[in-house]
Amino acid sequence: MVKMVATGLAPSLDIEQSNVRTIQGIRRSRWLRSQRTVSGGIIILVIFVLAIVGPWIIPHDPNFGNYSQMLQPPSLTNLLGTDGFGRDILTRVVYGLRVSLIVAFGSVIPAILIGVPLGLLAGFGGSRIDAIIMRPIDLLISFPPILLAVTLVAMFGTRLTVTVMALTFIWIPIMARILRGSVLTVRDAEFVEAAYSIGGGSTYVAIRHVLPNCLGPLIIQASISLGISIMIEAALSFVGLGTQPPNPSLGGMLSENKDFMREAPWSVIVPGGTIMIVVLGFNLLGDGIRDVLASRRR
Repeated sequence: MVKMVATGLAPSLDIEQSNVRTIQGIRRSRWLRSQRTVSGGIIILVIFVLAIVGPWIIPHDPNFGNYSQMLQPPSLTNLLGTDGFGRDILTRVVYGLRVSLIVAFGSVIPAILIGVPLGLLAGFGGSRIDAIIMRPIDLLISFPPILLAVTLVAMFGTRLTVTVMALTFIWIPIMARILRGSVLTVRDAEFVEAAYSIGGGSTYVAIRHVLPNCLGPLIIQASISLGISIMIEAALSFVGLGTQPPNPSLGGMLSENKDFMREAPWSVIVPGGTIMIVVLGFNLLGDGIRDVLASRRR
């Protein structure tokens, strides 16, 4: 009898495992078929490798140059040319990428860690808790992001930590509001009611069942916010409120070399093009994630 049961279960287990492998293969193929996701992922990967490995293999100093080599065009010695102070542009771009990535991830990740609990509590805690949490968030969202960043930097100084803090304050209300909207959509779904019916408490249901089904829009917003953070940091550095010279920053490089656009166009094109490529990579990644999640829902 046991042998018959075991014999009968074996094919069903094999079929189930085959189905799991098929589903996993379909999911992988969706990500690989999304050209935006692949393109954005490749761009971001290259940027990360360049920012991490570049300083170890580039021989030039990012802050000190040779005045006899001012505004030199690209060559074997200086692959992307030199700026108005004789500094190697490639070296400064690599170090500037480090600053941009630190600001982007250093502001978006804390904003997610703070905004997710606030949004989950506001969407799941009832109208009174919702009002207590969301009214200050609505006030913060009413400020233009760049104006809020400039105000905070002007109040607390032009240090890198202040820039990160300012951008974190920009993204916290946005992350919280996006998650709250997703929670309000999901919390009345049938699977949530089923979780309650088998004895799940509010906290367990919110974290175990509601939150995982609300992370898609948040991930998309996070990827886009990373690119916007880089642009805001570059804008602050361009007007002198971000990274201070001689420390390299992509926006600061644009500001320092804007007077040499005719004599040495590479000194402006390279940092400006780098900003464009990095932001494009994050935007493509966000759009690709959105398309994949939308296809899964269909």
